[in-house]
Amino acid sequence: MSNVLKLHNSLTGRKEEFVPIDPAHVRVYACGPTVYSYAHIGNARMAVAFDLLVRVLRLNYPKVTYASNITDVDDKIMNAARESGEPISAITEKFTRIYNGDMASLGVLPPDVQPKATEHIPEMIALIGALIERGHAYEAAGHAMFNVPSFPAYGKLSGRSRDDQIAGARVEISPFKKDPADFVLWKPSTDDQPGWDSPWGRGRPGWHIECSAMTEKHLGLPFDIHGGGADLKFPHHENEIAQSCCAHGHENDPTAFAKYWVHNGFVTVEGEKMSKSLGNFTLAHDLLEGRPAHFGNIIRLALLSAHYRQPLDWGAQAIHQAEKLYEKIVRATEALKDIEAQDQGTDDAEGILAALHDDLNTPLAIAKLNGILSSVFSPDGADALPSLKAALQKSLTILGVNVIAPPENGQQADAGIDKLLAERVQAKKDKNFARADEIRKELEAQGIVIEDTPTGPKWRRA
Repeated sequence: MSNVLKLHNSLTGRKEEFVPIDPAHVRVYACGPTVYSYAHIGNARMAVAFDLLVRVLRLNYPKVTYASNITDVDDKIMNAARESGEPISAITEKFTRIYNGDMASLGVLPPDVQPKATEHIPEMIALIGALIERGHAYEAAGHAMFNVPSFPAYGKLSGRSRDDQIAGARVEISPFKKDPADFVLWKPSTDDQPGWDSPWGRGRPGWHIECSAMTEKHLGLPFDIHGGGADLKFPHHENEIAQSCCAHGHENDPTAFAKYWVHNGFVTVEGEKMSKSLGNFTLAHDLLEGRPAHFGNIIRLALLSAHYRQPLDWGAQAIHQAEKLYEKIVRATEALKDIEAQDQGTDDAEGILAALHDDLNTPLAIAKLNGILSSVFSPDGADALPSLKAALQKSLTILGVNVIAPPENGQQADAGIDKLLAERVQAKKDKNFARADEIRKELEAQGIVIEDTPTGPKWRRA
C-alpha cells in the first residue's frame, strides 16, 4: 500500500502529492464557525472532513498542529444579541460550547488550537498597519480598506474574472473606495457596538483579517494546508491570501500564505444548497438532541458517505443507509468480543488506508469496510477472525467511529430470548432440527433475527 497522501489542491485545480514544508511538523487550518446560532449539518460536514484529514496526516507524520478558529465578533452576533437581549459574550460563549459539544458527539477531536477573534485584535491591527505601510491598504472615513488591484494574484484561488470578483463579493459601492472590489479590514463602531481603539479610530475588524492574523500567530507562514467549506473560497479565502501575502511582500506568490487548499462540497437538499438564508437547513444540534450517544456515529457515517469534494444530498435516505452500516459494525464488534485481535499483516485495513490516501476517498473506504464486516460473518472465516478484528479496530479508529451499542429495549433484554437461543443450539447438537426451526420461527415472530456466526449464533432486532 502506498502511504503517499494525495489531495486536490484548490489553488492549482488538480490532485497533487502532499509534500509538507517540514515533515517533522505539519500545520493545518480550517475556518470554524461564527457563533451566533446553532451549526447546521453543512457546518458539521466541514468539521468531520477536516477531522478525518488530520487523522490521516497523524498516521504519516510525527507532529500535526490543527487550528480551527471561532469567530466571536460579527454583525450577525450583534444582531442575535440585540434580538435576544443577551450580552454578546453570553451569546458567543453559549454557542461555542454547544458547537464543541455537538462536534464531539460526531467523533470530531478538538483542534489543537481554537483561537477566538476577540483575543487577537492587536495582531489584526498590526497586520492592517503593515498593509497600509506597504501601499496595499488605505484609511478612509474611519475605515481601513484593502486595495484589491494592488495584488496581481488576486482571483487565483477562485478563478474569478475581474467582473465576477466585483459581483461575487456583494460589496457596497461606497464613495470612499478606491476600487469597487476593495474590502474592509477595519470598520468604525458606534457606542453601543463592540469596539477597540486603533490608529483609525474605535472600531472592529473585518471578517477576513481575523483568519490572516490567527493563522500567522499560531501556525507561522507559510503553513501546509488551509481550507473549509467551498462557499468560503470566494471572497473569504481569496481575501486571506491577498492580506497575508501583501503584508509580507509576496505580491506574486499566493503560496507564501498556504501551500495547499482543501475545500469540502456543499450539503444539498433535493439538489439545492443547504443554507440558513434559504430556510432548508437541518441543525446538527436538533439531530443529536434527545438521541442516544451512538447516533452521533450514524450522522458521521452519513457525512462521510459521499466524497468530501462532492455535494452530499441530505435526507432520511442518507441517515437510513448510515444506520444500517452502523448496526452491522455493532453486530460485528459484538461477534468478535471474545476474539483476541492479531495484526497478521493482511490488507484488510490497508485497503481503507489506501482509499483515504487518495484524496480522502471515503466511498471507497466504506466499501472496503463493508468487505471486512461481511468477512466477519462468513461461515468459513473462523481462522481469519483475529486479523479481521485487528483490521476492524484500526479502520474504525481512522474513520473516527467509536462503537457504542444502541441501548437495548425491554423485549431485547428479555432473558427468555437468550434461553430460547440456547435451547436452539442444543436442539441442533441433538439433531432435533424440527425444534431448532420451530424456535427460529418463534423468534422471528417476535422480530428477532438470528445470525449463525463462526463464534456462535447472535440475535438482533429486525
